[in-house]
Amino acid sequence: MPDFRFTAAVILAATLAMIYPQWFTTIGSFELKTLIVPLLQIIMFGMGTTLGLKDFELVARSPGNVAIGIACQYTIMPFVGYGLAVSFDFPPEIAAGVILIGCAPSGLASNVMSYIAKANVALSVTITTLATLIAPLVTPQLMKLLAGELIDVDAGQMTLDMLKIVIAPIALGLAVNHGFRRQSLALQRHMPKLSMAGIVLIIAIITAAGRDSLLQVGFALALCVLLHNVLGYFFGYCAARSLRMSERDSRTVALEVGMQNGGLASGIALTMGKIATVGLAPALFGPIMNVTGSLLAGWWAKRDPEAGHSDS
Repeated sequence: MPDFRFTAAVILAATLAMIYPQWFTTIGSFELKTLIVPLLQIIMFGMGTTLGLKDFELVARSPGNVAIGIACQYTIMPFVGYGLAVSFDFPPEIAAGVILIGCAPSGLASNVMSYIAKANVALSVTITTLATLIAPLVTPQLMKLLAGELIDVDAGQMTLDMLKIVIAPIALGLAVNHGFRRQSLALQRHMPKLSMAGIVLIIAIITAAGRDSLLQVGFALALCVLLHNVLGYFFGYCAARSLRMSERDSRTVALEVGMQNGGLASGIALTMGKIATVGLAPALFGPIMNVTGSLLAGWWAKRDPEAGHSDS
């Protein structure tokens, strides 16, 4: 059975932030939103400590499937996000947030859901890792293309910010994993819980900061984000099957495409100085994708990926 404790914690944190926003905005003169980037860097560092050369072996063994997964990730979600943002006619900065979550890479939650869904976990980890590593190059350009008419997008500055948030801490984590193996193993035991706590706090901070905007567009934005998430699963799966990928690999691509790194998107929104508007869709995406991902993975878990499907 999928474990909903993390999702419940996210929903509770968001609810408290809506009712008591002052709890998650400042402590004295300290603004809690300044914690978002350091928390993301800690999460990315933790990801780096789990990586080694073996995690990239699949690229050499099955480059086609990896390429399909990454191509689907950076085409389906950005353009579906753009279509939804235009269709819902949100204010420009809210709409840009919908596009931003579509332009983000997949998140670590997709790896867990792939395991539950009897999908290809090795492929999932590889796609997540590579999509995250190339995000500083791809995400800013997609945002410039799709959201440039809505808000001012400085692609160069966004790339630099993402290098600081993503690449530097992952590289440090890789170095620790390689040079201090025993300490790295000890870190790996604690990093998942620390990462989940960090994501819960990030969502609470963003929800509190954007409370007024959420009260105006909350239901419509939640519906938009839900559609974005579900359409990601649907189109990801259909694209993979149409390209003759196996059932296991198609499930993997569906989860990779549908489950985005909302925390990273929130960090980008913060560096843009628009956490209370652009950051709202990423904040909503996290709890919604965890609920839908758990349900989809649980449904697939009851169905043998080898039964009734022909592998390529």
